[in-house]
Amino acid sequence: MYLNQISTVLFDLDGTLIDTAPDLAYALNLTRSNYGLPPIEFNDIRQVVSLGGAAMIKLAFNVEKTDAEFPEIRDKFLSIYSDNIHTHSKLFDGMENVINTLDDTGYRWGIVTNKPEWLTTPLLESMGLDKRVKCVVSGDTLPYMKPSPEPLLHACKQLQCPADVCVYIGDAKRDIEAGCAAGMLTIIATYGYIEETTILDEWGANSMISHPEELLEWLNNGQL
Repeated sequence: MYLNQISTVLFDLDGTLIDTAPDLAYALNLTRSNYGLPPIEFNDIRQVVSLGGAAMIKLAFNVEKTDAEFPEIRDKFLSIYSDNIHTHSKLFDGMENVINTLDDTGYRWGIVTNKPEWLTTPLLESMGLDKRVKCVVSGDTLPYMKPSPEPLLHACKQLQCPADVCVYIGDAKRDIEAGCAAGMLTIIATYGYIEETTILDEWGANSMISHPEELLEWLNNGQL
C-alpha cells in the first residue's frame, strides 16, 4: 500500500496526542488522600492511564467496576480531574509541529477517544484545539467504544472519507484492534502510556513511532 494514498490522520487522545497523565495522576492521588491513603508513584499511574478510569481506580483502590464503592470513588476522582483538566496537560513534545505540518500540507486530522465528551470538549477548548481538529469522536458519541471499529468508522463518515485513506495512531492495544478492524493503517505511539512489560509486536500494528515527529517521516516514506 502506498502511503501517498493516506489523506487523514486520526489520533487517540490521552497518551498519543496530549500528555494528560500529570493531571490524571494528581486527581487520582488527591482522591486517595481523601480516603486517607498515601500517593502512588507517578510512573505507576502513567502506565495505566490509556486503559481508562476504571483501570486507574483499580490500581489506586483495588476496586472493580462491579464493587459497591466504585461509583463513589469514580465520581470523586472525575470531579477532581474535571476541575484540573488543563493544569499540566499539554501536547506531547513535537506534536505541535506535527499538527502544524499536517495542516500546512493538506492532511486532515481528527481525534477518536474513549474519553467521554464532557471531559474531551473542555480539554480541547482549553488548549485551543477545538478550532483546529476536523472531527472528534468521544467515548460516548456512540453506543460503542474502542476496541470496536465503530467510532473510527464514524469519524470517516464525519470526514466523508473511506477508511483506507486513514491512519490511526494510539498507545493502547484496543486502539490498534479498532483501527485494524476498521480497515485503517495503524501506528503504535510507543512514547505513550504503555506498561513496560507489554510486547508491542503482538498488537499487529503496521508501524511504531517513539516520538510524534516520526509520524511525518512515516508519511513521507512513500510506501509501506
